[in-house]
Amino acid sequence: MNENIYIDKKKLDAVTGRSANWNELAKDCVCFANTRGGKILIGIADKEHLPPPHQRIDEQLPYIIQKKIAERTINVATKVEIKTASNGGQFIELEILFSASTIASTTDGRYYYRSGDTCVPLLPDELSRLFSDKPAFVWETRKTKIPVTDLDPIKFDNFKKDITQSSRVSVHVKNKSDEEILDHYFFAVDGCLTNLGVLWVGKRNHRANLLYAPTIHFLKFDEYDQKVNKILWEDHSLNPKELIEAVWTQIPDWKEGVDIADGMFRKFIPNYEEEVVRELLVNALVHRPYTTRGDIFIHLYPDRLEVINPGLFPIGVTPQNVLHKNIRRNPYLAQVFYDLHLMDKEGSGIDKIYEVLLTNAKPVPIAYQGDDYVKFTVERKIVKPEIVSLINRVDEMFQLKPKEIISLGLIAQYNALSAIEFTKKLNLPDTPNVVAHWLGRLPELGLILSKGKTKGKEYFINPDFLKKANFKGKTNLKRIENHRLEELIFQDVKIYGPTPLRDIRTRIAPELSYDKIRKTIYKMIDKGIIEKVGVGNSTKYLLGKNG
Repeated sequence: MNENIYIDKKKLDAVTGRSANWNELAKDCVCFANTRGGKILIGIADKEHLPPPHQRIDEQLPYIIQKKIAERTINVATKVEIKTASNGGQFIELEILFSASTIASTTDGRYYYRSGDTCVPLLPDELSRLFSDKPAFVWETRKTKIPVTDLDPIKFDNFKKDITQSSRVSVHVKNKSDEEILDHYFFAVDGCLTNLGVLWVGKRNHRANLLYAPTIHFLKFDEYDQKVNKILWEDHSLNPKELIEAVWTQIPDWKEGVDIADGMFRKFIPNYEEEVVRELLVNALVHRPYTTRGDIFIHLYPDRLEVINPGLFPIGVTPQNVLHKNIRRNPYLAQVFYDLHLMDKEGSGIDKIYEVLLTNAKPVPIAYQGDDYVKFTVERKIVKPEIVSLINRVDEMFQLKPKEIISLGLIAQYNALSAIEFTKKLNLPDTPNVVAHWLGRLPELGLILSKGKTKGKEYFINPDFLKKANFKGKTNLKRIENHRLEELIFQDVKIYGPTPLRDIRTRIAPELSYDKIRKTIYKMIDKGIIEKVGVGNSTKYLLGKNG
């Protein structure tokens, strides 16, 4: 068993002898208590699956562990037992119980949260969010007073038909009885439907009484921000799958788009792709806190689409890391969506949105977190229509992976990107080889070339491949050689000097970064070609002695 959000492993010396670190163990217990509970397997090394075969545990050690944790934590409930593994070795199973009504901390007032397989401190704003998030952790499995005999038979029959046809559901599950299926998907407990069961297979009046069943508002605006259309799904007659289908089929605007040239043919690019719309709706339904009141809003403007979800991102997820961080607020609901092919279990679907948009030469989505809502914005415009044909041809030839398509589409939109710019565009973590990981086989296949070193390394599409692909993109100065850039700056300063940097950039190459032009100017100053006058925002440049 590998370490994850529910499991941690430690060597036995973490709780024995001079190397025992009780404060660290207490911190880990607080992490689990504030997340969803979990187990710490003491006596099994991190990368091992079993304890040493001859390992034996002192019978008093479980009591000592429980006492030490109680002395160092607040609102942490534990259960400690000695277990024997299949190889005969013993280990301690320390189970941390979850409570939705309390917040755990160490006795010195520190709060922690488990993110993936690591323990991270909670910031003040995250601490307040945990108070509202904790009840949401148990919302799905909370039992209602509605007997399973009062479920909606049509919705349940449709659900059984869906899982029967799903390739993600095992034969064992498909062969279960009705009662066993309800139990397997946590739709029922002790003969009564859970909140999740009511949401999916309950009747309309039962769903209306849930706190809070999802409702969706579609609003269309013209170029003057005047409302021109409104469609509501708020009568609670539809379950989540039916809601997604209704939104997609009942809004005629999704069918609109443009035709662009693709070699000898024309290709239709919708204003808003079906995969993007569906993924945004899935994200809104699966990751919202169901203990928070609020509707899902879809705002359609002439130039963009906005999907607004009630509640904030789960703790650990931000607008900056949403592409890479996956924390499921409603894991059992997510499992249903996954089994029915409505979402990908491994991710939030944001990476799919990036892939589709960049394949169609559109800007990446913009995530924003307000005071009590999350908003995703998708632009309608196609940045460079010629990129669509390029990526389609490359994908046909090499069957690119999603990360490779995202990287290729992003670099193609900007003609060239430095390593720093690349990581900023995708909000990648500042870790070694992260850019190489995203580029994948693109350099090996000769599709992407680079120049420079370390963070200043610049990536661009191989010009030879562009010629072969008959790429008709516009030429710009992103990859201009230094001596040519110096000549452009020299001629500009000669005519307009004294002149500030911002005006130089605007006149000669607005597509270049300020840093690149500034570095070139500094080199010219060292050579005496250009001089600098003024300081700060008043700095201007004029010809020097050697100019």
